[in-house]
Amino acid sequence: MSNTIVLGVIGSDCHAVGNKILDHAFSSVGFKVINIGVLSSQEDFINAAVETDADAILVSSLYGHGEIDCRGFREKCEEEGLSEILLYVGGNLVVGKQEWKTVENLYKKMGFNRVYPPGTSPAAAITDLAQDLKIDLSKLGKVKVS
Repeated sequence: MSNTIVLGVIGSDCHAVGNKILDHAFSSVGFKVINIGVLSSQEDFINAAVETDADAILVSSLYGHGEIDCRGFREKCEEEGLSEILLYVGGNLVVGKQEWKTVENLYKKMGFNRVYPPGTSPAAAITDLAQDLKIDLSKLGKVKVS
């Protein structure tokens, strides 16, 4: 296990601040972060994951159209030999106000392992990723988010 993650903002979304915060938080505890930035396609995420032998793909979306941008993502990963890769998604994932459990279930049905609402602390995703990758949390550094 390489503790490598691919991080980016999907679709026509150009929200960069949260992406930089996540990059810093995951890097500061010892993950190797491949940050593909904003305005990224599913193929951009998948190609980076294949090239770097990543353990997880973390998708961010704040402009509300993640539901459209993320359809078929798991299937494309499987087509590229990434059937075991962890898929995380977070942010403002749908247009309008919907009950969070409904949104979470929608993304889980799409094949995402973890789904996070807006405002989730990076520490929560780090803890979940360590658990999912079976990494001893004591071996990771402390999360530093300024």
